[in-house]
Amino acid sequence: MLKQKDIVLIPIPFTDLASQKKRPAIIISCDKYNETNEDIVVVALTSNIENRDFTVTLTNNDLENGTLKVTSMIRVDKIYTLNKSIVIRTFGRVKSDILIKIKDLILKLIEQSNTSLP
Repeated sequence: MLKQKDIVLIPIPFTDLASQKKRPAIIISCDKYNETNEDIVVVALTSNIENRDFTVTLTNNDLENGTLKVTSMIRVDKIYTLNKSIVIRTFGRVKSDILIKIKDLILKLIEQSNTSLP
């Protein structure tokens, strides 16, 4: 069963939908959701370690198990809901403190500003 904090490999289509590339992602949906739904909710993982807003650096030291080929960045602003059937494989699991960082950045991403709209 796919679990929260698992690192999975998924096919992601290019914008022209003509082809796809295999990409890693981290499951953020809770285990109860994962057990009772056909979908999972994930955030993207990239080897482009350019520091930008809404990212978390991920190294092998941040994993409960598995290994990363290179230091990576979690893109908290790239959230996807995917059918579990497209998962190619699971190859690691992040530690709980990484999930907390992801959650904190998601909350920051969606927080309301203090200015009111017309």
